[in-house]
Amino acid sequence: MNATKIEALQYQSGFGNRFESEAVAGALPVGRNSPQRVAHGLYAELLSGSAFTMPRDLNLRTWMYRIRPAAMHGRFAETPVPRWQTGPFTDAPTPANRLRWNPWAEPDAPTDFIDGVVTAAGNGDAHAQVGVAAHVYVANQSMRRRYLMNSDGEMLLVPQSGRLRLHTELGRLDIAPGEIALVPRGMRFRVELLDVLARGYLCENYGSPFRLPELGPIGSNGLANARDFLAPVAAYEEDDGPVQLVNKFLGRFWQCQQDHTPLDVVAWHGNLVPYKYDLAHFMAIGSISFDHPDPSIYTVLTSNTDTPGVANCDFVIFPPRWLVAEDTFRPPWFHRNVMSELMGLVRGVYDAKAEGFVPGGISLHNCMLPHGPDAATFEKASQADLAPHALKDTLAFMFESRHAFRPTAQALAAPNLQPDYDDVWKGFSRHFERR
Repeated sequence: MNATKIEALQYQSGFGNRFESEAVAGALPVGRNSPQRVAHGLYAELLSGSAFTMPRDLNLRTWMYRIRPAAMHGRFAETPVPRWQTGPFTDAPTPANRLRWNPWAEPDAPTDFIDGVVTAAGNGDAHAQVGVAAHVYVANQSMRRRYLMNSDGEMLLVPQSGRLRLHTELGRLDIAPGEIALVPRGMRFRVELLDVLARGYLCENYGSPFRLPELGPIGSNGLANARDFLAPVAAYEEDDGPVQLVNKFLGRFWQCQQDHTPLDVVAWHGNLVPYKYDLAHFMAIGSISFDHPDPSIYTVLTSNTDTPGVANCDFVIFPPRWLVAEDTFRPPWFHRNVMSELMGLVRGVYDAKAEGFVPGGISLHNCMLPHGPDAATFEKASQADLAPHALKDTLAFMFESRHAFRPTAQALAAPNLQPDYDDVWKGFSRHFERR
């Protein structure tokens, strides 16, 4: 078993700030990053998440002080991870159809997080550092003596069922349904299951790192607040037994052996950190008069592009909230967007669909494809009493991208793909009266 020097999970708060943490007093250097001799015989190592000359407020890096250098591993050899795919997504034509999937089945054999990832759709190209991939994961076994580093992109985890413990180089994070966690590109970690089965969603971001959106006229408060994002404190492992390190690099998986744990960082400082966030802390903002604002008002994190206002990916949620607008059709209206929308449901019922969209499932509405409420939801909402109404016990989310999501061949052939999704828009009555 791996030995850890901190038994209780601890966190420090604040998004994008400079953090520091040491599991052994005096391990952090004072006034310099790489002294000739690091305290306690440690090695200094830098992990950069951006180019060195990036503007100061966008520069991401963390200095680690570890027992052994990360370079101390054997030669990598390719290893199969067949269901986890990477852009460019060209293995199947992208249908000009709206698509929806039921949850993916539980595995029959022991399956850890790496082998439990199934790619549903994606866009862009990992080599070009553009776009995202949307996956689901279904796992029934912890990663045992197996560690992952993703050289292609950062990983945003959205649990739907089952708690996870993320053991990372900088410390540990526990996440449960209703929370999210992000592991930076290139950081080594393993996933421990805290329940029998874990199911959820994964956004693999090849583009610019996720950050908080600008608030504009909203002001200095609202949506996701920086103080509610939690980073781990240092918690290192000491283990001299053989382990496997899996590196996802340019869409392929490479495995090597090393004779010690890669999670041997005793102290660190910087702002390239794994973090977690409880979505219940999101401060939802909406109309208190009539109509309702665009769904961008529910953006938690955004990955920007060179075009202002056009995102590589927005992570948007539809949380519990009050609806109070007068003379307003309250569910999402019928729409066609230049942005493409891939949605998931963590719990409850999504207010635009009466049935068929269930927790653990996915819907995909690519750019310019018309969508909106189904017929049953439209009729109910059109006749509803417009008294103040609370949406409770619901949590949906959306990965929204400027690039169309291309479903993988395995997703298009999956038995859980709903063949009759278009039928939800049948049955609308003609109400037009010419006067």
